[in-house]
Amino acid sequence: MGDVFSGMNISTTGMTAQRTRLDIIAENIANVNSTRDKDGNIYKRKSVIFQEKDYPSFHETLLGTAGAVGKGVKITEIIEDEETEGRLVYDPTHPDANEEGYVMYPNVNTVTEMTDMIDASRSYEANVTAFNASKNMQLKALEIGK
Repeated sequence: MGDVFSGMNISTTGMTAQRTRLDIIAENIANVNSTRDKDGNIYKRKSVIFQEKDYPSFHETLLGTAGAVGKGVKITEIIEDEETEGRLVYDPTHPDANEEGYVMYPNVNTVTEMTDMIDASRSYEANVTAFNASKNMQLKALEIGK
Protein backbone atom coordinates (compact mmCIF):
# COMPACT_ATOMS: atom_id res chain seq x y z
CA MET A 1 0.00 0.00 0.00
CA GLY A 2 3.00 2.31 0.49
CA ASP A 3 3.68 2.35 -3.26
CA VAL A 4 0.18 3.66 -3.98
CA PHE A 5 1.15 7.06 -2.59
CA SER A 6 4.79 7.17 -3.75
CA GLY A 7 4.02 9.34 -6.79
CA MET A 8 2.14 11.80 -4.62
CA ASN A 9 4.97 11.82 -2.06
CA ILE A 10 7.56 12.52 -4.76
CA SER A 11 5.48 15.40 -6.12
CA THR A 12 5.07 16.78 -2.61
CA THR A 13 8.84 16.86 -2.06
CA GLY A 14 9.20 18.74 -5.35
CA MET A 15 6.55 21.28 -4.36
CA THR A 16 8.21 21.82 -0.97
CA ALA A 17 11.64 22.30 -2.56
CA GLN A 18 10.34 24.75 -5.16
CA ARG A 19 8.43 26.72 -2.51
CA THR A 20 11.67 27.14 -0.55
CA ARG A 21 13.44 28.15 -3.76
CA LEU A 22 10.75 30.80 -4.36
CA ASP A 23 11.24 32.09 -0.81
CA ILE A 24 14.99 32.48 -1.40
CA ILE A 25 14.38 34.25 -4.73
CA ALA A 26 11.96 36.63 -3.01
CA GLU A 27 14.59 37.34 -0.34
CA ASN A 28 17.16 38.09 -3.07
CA ILE A 29 14.79 40.50 -4.82
CA ALA A 30 13.85 42.18 -1.54
CA ASN A 31 17.54 42.87 -0.86
CA VAL A 32 18.54 44.05 -4.35
CA ASN A 33 19.14 47.60 -3.05
CA SER A 34 20.31 46.77 0.48
CA THR A 35 23.73 48.24 1.07
CA ARG A 36 24.26 46.45 4.36
CA ASP A 37 22.66 43.88 6.63
CA LYS A 38 22.29 44.00 10.40
CA ASP A 39 25.99 43.12 10.78
CA GLY A 40 27.10 45.84 8.34
CA ASN A 41 27.96 43.41 5.52
CA ILE A 42 26.73 43.61 1.93
CA TYR A 43 23.93 41.14 1.17
CA LYS A 44 25.05 38.20 -1.00
CA ARG A 45 22.73 36.46 -3.46
CA LYS A 46 21.53 33.07 -2.21
CA SER A 47 20.79 29.90 -4.17
CA VAL A 48 19.27 26.54 -3.33
CA ILE A 49 21.01 23.21 -3.94
CA PHE A 50 18.75 20.19 -4.61
CA GLN A 51 19.61 16.51 -4.29
CA GLU A 52 17.69 13.30 -4.74
CA LYS A 53 16.12 12.36 -1.42
CA ASP A 54 17.74 9.32 0.19
CA TYR A 55 19.99 8.63 -2.77
CA PRO A 56 19.97 4.84 -3.19
CA SER A 57 23.06 2.68 -3.49
CA PHE A 58 23.80 0.88 -6.76
CA HIS A 59 22.47 -2.38 -5.27
CA GLU A 60 19.19 -0.73 -4.21
CA THR A 61 18.85 0.87 -7.64
CA LEU A 62 19.46 -2.47 -9.37
CA LEU A 63 16.87 -4.26 -7.23
CA GLY A 64 14.35 -1.45 -7.56
CA THR A 65 14.40 -1.06 -11.34
CA ALA A 66 11.03 -2.76 -11.62
CA GLY A 67 9.54 -0.76 -8.74
CA ALA A 68 9.66 2.82 -7.58
CA VAL A 69 11.77 5.26 -9.57
CA GLY A 70 12.91 7.51 -6.73
CA LYS A 71 12.01 9.05 -3.42
CA GLY A 72 11.80 12.70 -4.39
CA VAL A 73 14.02 15.70 -3.87
CA LYS A 74 15.43 17.54 -0.87
CA ILE A 75 17.31 20.76 -0.29
CA THR A 76 20.82 20.00 0.85
CA GLU A 77 22.10 23.53 1.20
CA ILE A 78 21.33 27.21 0.76
CA ILE A 79 24.53 28.85 -0.47
CA GLU A 80 25.69 32.43 -0.84
CA ASP A 81 27.21 33.55 -4.15
CA GLU A 82 30.76 34.50 -3.18
CA GLU A 83 32.11 34.58 -6.76
CA THR A 84 29.96 37.26 -8.40
CA GLU A 85 30.97 40.82 -7.60
CA GLY A 86 28.46 43.33 -6.33
CA ARG A 87 27.68 46.37 -8.45
CA LEU A 88 29.24 49.76 -7.86
CA VAL A 89 26.98 52.78 -8.27
CA TYR A 90 28.20 56.36 -8.13
CA ASP A 91 26.23 58.18 -5.42
CA PRO A 92 28.47 60.42 -3.28
CA THR A 93 25.50 61.50 -1.11
CA HIS A 94 24.73 57.94 0.04
CA PRO A 95 25.79 57.25 3.66
CA ASP A 96 27.54 54.01 2.56
CA ALA A 97 29.56 55.65 -0.25
CA ASN A 98 33.31 55.06 -0.23
CA GLU A 99 35.97 57.79 -0.57
CA GLU A 100 35.46 57.97 -4.36
CA GLY A 101 31.67 58.33 -3.97
CA TYR A 102 30.73 54.77 -5.04
CA VAL A 103 28.25 52.57 -3.20
CA MET A 104 28.57 48.77 -3.33
CA TYR A 105 25.21 47.06 -3.91
CA PRO A 106 24.50 43.30 -3.68
CA ASN A 107 25.32 40.88 -6.50
CA VAL A 108 21.61 40.37 -7.20
CA ASN A 109 20.43 40.72 -10.79
CA THR A 110 16.66 41.25 -10.95
CA VAL A 111 16.38 39.74 -14.44
CA THR A 112 18.13 36.56 -13.29
CA GLU A 113 15.92 36.37 -10.21
CA MET A 114 12.73 36.81 -12.25
CA THR A 115 13.88 34.11 -14.70
CA ASP A 116 14.59 31.77 -11.77
CA MET A 117 11.20 32.65 -10.30
CA ILE A 118 9.41 31.67 -13.52
CA ASP A 119 11.39 28.41 -13.60
CA ALA A 120 10.54 27.62 -9.97
CA SER A 121 6.85 28.47 -10.52
CA ARG A 122 6.63 26.21 -13.55
CA SER A 123 8.39 23.40 -11.71
CA TYR A 124 5.95 23.80 -8.84
CA GLU A 125 3.00 23.71 -11.29
CA ALA A 126 4.42 20.56 -12.93
CA ASN A 127 4.56 18.87 -9.53
CA VAL A 128 0.96 19.92 -8.80
CA THR A 129 -0.11 18.44 -12.14
CA ALA A 130 1.72 15.17 -11.41
CA PHE A 131 0.20 15.07 -7.91
CA ASN A 132 -3.31 15.58 -9.28
CA ALA A 133 -2.76 12.94 -11.98
CA SER A 134 -1.71 10.43 -9.30
CA LYS A 135 -4.73 11.33 -7.20
CA ASN A 136 -7.10 10.96 -10.17
CA MET A 137 -5.63 7.56 -11.08
CA GLN A 138 -6.16 6.37 -7.51
CA LEU A 139 -9.75 7.64 -7.52
CA LYS A 140 -10.42 5.82 -10.82
CA ALA A 141 -8.92 2.65 -9.38
CA LEU A 142 -11.33 2.88 -6.44
CA GLU A 143 -14.26 3.26 -8.86
CA ILE A 144 -13.28 0.02 -10.62
CA GLY A 145 -14.14 -1.92 -7.48
CA LYS A 146 -17.73 -0.61 -7.38
